[in-house]
Amino acid sequence: MMKKLRIIADNKIPFLKGALDELADIMYLPGAGITAEHVKNADALLIRTRTKCNAELLHGSSVKFIATATIGFDHIDTEYCENNGIYWTNSPGCNSSSVEQYIVSILLNLSYERNIKLSGLTMAVIGVGNVGKKVARAAKALGLIVLQNDPPRAFEEGISGFDSLERIKKEADIISFHVPLNTDGPFKTVDLGNMEFFEGLHKKPILINSSRGEVLNEHDLLLALNKSLFEAVILDVWHNEPSINTELLNKVDIATPHIAGYSTDGKANGTQMSVQALSRFFNLGLDNWFPLGVPLPENIILTVDCTRKTEIQIMHEVYSQIYDVHVDDRLLRADIESFEDQRGKYRLRREAKVYSIKLINNSLPEVEERLEKLGFAILEPNCFCEI
Repeated sequence: MMKKLRIIADNKIPFLKGALDELADIMYLPGAGITAEHVKNADALLIRTRTKCNAELLHGSSVKFIATATIGFDHIDTEYCENNGIYWTNSPGCNSSSVEQYIVSILLNLSYERNIKLSGLTMAVIGVGNVGKKVARAAKALGLIVLQNDPPRAFEEGISGFDSLERIKKEADIISFHVPLNTDGPFKTVDLGNMEFFEGLHKKPILINSSRGEVLNEHDLLLALNKSLFEAVILDVWHNEPSINTELLNKVDIATPHIAGYSTDGKANGTQMSVQALSRFFNLGLDNWFPLGVPLPENIILTVDCTRKTEIQIMHEVYSQIYDVHVDDRLLRADIESFEDQRGKYRLRREAKVYSIKLINNSLPEVEERLEKLGFAILEPNCFCEI
């Protein structure tokens, strides 16, 4: 009888338990607590961002395969893996719709609370990969003019359709970062947002970072905040997570514990991609595996009475019923020390595709159009009836 595959898995990867137990000896551990001793005799690792896969962890081990159930892979020393015959894979695009949802919630909340008209404003998306493309699409659905900056893509595809940072600094009302963390090379992203960048802004933009904390220089960001260079700053990612800068936390407008991509759909996608990659590598017969039992919210049909409401009021009311970023902001501010626990025990959050919207007494067809572009199904359009 063939020896069972030996797997070490992050115990916070959702929907994983039970998927591989009949095919492998699998040990579930806290991601940050996985050690060289644990992986010494392992064949495969299934991880998230908290497990640093480098020489310190992997040297002398029998690991042949690493899958991270995340888009980012800066926690994997890819050069070491490639030089030592360890195949690695990430989960590109798995939570792109989740980050899109996070950004839309931010925009609708700021628009509603500060009486900011989104339509006609200019939003810069820095990093137009799997995530950035969906954020750009959502921004256009909300009526925003979109600038796109992505030097690696511009290098490969040509500059047409891409915008320089100089243009962004001149024109952007909103700037959202969606870049990978590159520590060196021609497309370095560490400290991309620095004092030179901040002081070069011609407007007071809304600044959003949901990529990696190190993309913004926190020292310079604090100085820029003290100079009131922004309309608002929203951070989902931080230096030194989970031990984040409390001074910065207290100065930003919305702060969340690295959960932009934490919709239930996004997490299920990441797990699915990791299990299927593992299956292909070891020929386990699970190449089409997908998580079972992904829970639905209590209400998947949402009703909004549109009587005497503006477009933004309707949109905000719809979105607040599926995801309100302020909930995550309040939880983090109430207990900074539970940063990791808030991530590990994150609540059910489904994306727009599982919801249908019933708009009662709606006389604004553009609202239906925008909601459909954001992924909702619209029931009984233009139904003029009492509720």
